Amino acid sequence: MMDSVYNRYASRATPRYTSYPTAPHFQKGFAETRYRDWLSDLDVNDPISLYLHVPFCRQMCWYCGCNMKLASRYGPVADYAQMLRKEVALTAEALPGRMTISHLHWGGGTPTALSPDDLQGLMQDVRARWVFTPDAEIAIESDPRTLTAEMAARIGELGFNRASFGVQEFNMHVQKAINRVQPPDMVRRSVEQLRAAGVSGINFDLIYGLPFQTAANLLETVKLSAAMRPDRVALFGYAHVPWMAKNQRMIKDASLPGAEERAAQAAAAAEAMVAEGYIAIGLDHFALPADALAVAAHAGQLRRNFQGYTTDQAETLIGMGATSIGRTPSGYVQNITEIGAWSRAVSNGHLPVAKGLPFVQDDRLRGEVIERLMCDGHVDAVAVGQEHNAPEGWWCDAFHRLEEMQADGLLTLCQGKVQMTSRGRPLVRIAAAAFDVYLQDSVARHSVAV
Repeated sequence: MMDSVYNRYASRATPRYTSYPTAPHFQKGFAETRYRDWLSDLDVNDPISLYLHVPFCRQMCWYCGCNMKLASRYGPVADYAQMLRKEVALTAEALPGRMTISHLHWGGGTPTALSPDDLQGLMQDVRARWVFTPDAEIAIESDPRTLTAEMAARIGELGFNRASFGVQEFNMHVQKAINRVQPPDMVRRSVEQLRAAGVSGINFDLIYGLPFQTAANLLETVKLSAAMRPDRVALFGYAHVPWMAKNQRMIKDASLPGAEERAAQAAAAAEAMVAEGYIAIGLDHFALPADALAVAAHAGQLRRNFQGYTTDQAETLIGMGATSIGRTPSGYVQNITEIGAWSRAVSNGHLPVAKGLPFVQDDRLRGEVIERLMCDGHVDAVAVGQEHNAPEGWWCDAFHRLEEMQADGLLTLCQGKVQMTSRGRPLVRIAAAAFDVYLQDSVARHSVAV
């Protein structure tokens, strides 16, 4: 049972800080020419990362907050794949030369909603225009309800070395409440097919705070998941944002656990993951000790981007596909969300950007402090400030805002350093928010901290 002080913080709405500044602050009407300038200014010798977005699923999940379309027939998906191939070509042409990829991530939606041949065609286009580093992570998200043996085999043939599954929860009552029924044997079969195809890294996503979910349900899910030995597990809190995701209106507020129960679920599941032999990573990830994510965390080299915690050290992440978000050393960009408008832009030879945000003032400084807090649970704000030539005492206002958390035993403040306590670690998003100068004037709505 969490105490009242903890619960008071846990129910606060706070950004997830997969970027800084966060996506609600990206500006509309961002000029394509500016993005092209950013791309052309990249150092051709620096590795980059790619993200390809496929906003289609074959089945609807009511908890999902992603931008997705239900693919009741394949025609629109095939059309999208062809247009994505064109965006790949346009993007490569905008770069200063043939660059090297250290990470490639396919997300969605469900990328395996593509046919094996369309996935292969896109991967061939990527390999024709970029060179992969020898140790590149090549990852794809998948749905065990629709993954076929043919697709699993093709994924292995195409060189993917990591695959992610949205397990969420194995309790059947909860699965029916979120419209995602997938028994453990279905997931196990998909995992075995991919491993047999040569995909060595397997990720699971689990969610707490789902309708009708209990801590006992979630602990059983952890046990069943750990038996399949995924290399990484992400344990997310369900973000109920029905004002943004209309499908979430199928989930009634009365069916959701309250803040105290959510916190208890998160704590119980985290403890169980560690008991199963996993290393706690950052806020909500777990990895087997030999996994690269655990190694990076131990070395203080963990990073955070729109896919969550990552080993990716590249400063540039190029997003392609409707809605995708990218980052360059100059700032963030986001593609057009609506598939038709995105397709028309690409068809006319345009990089389909809709929003962007150039880094200004101390964005990089505050972004690094927030990232280190989110990744390590501690940060030396003085040292980071010196690296960025920040004025002395730049961190004082943020520390003033953190005094309440220090008084409640959730963190310590000493000589410009922030250290989350073990009790406060799950509340690190709230500590990070103290350094967010955009949040104070923001009208954006966010999910609760835990």
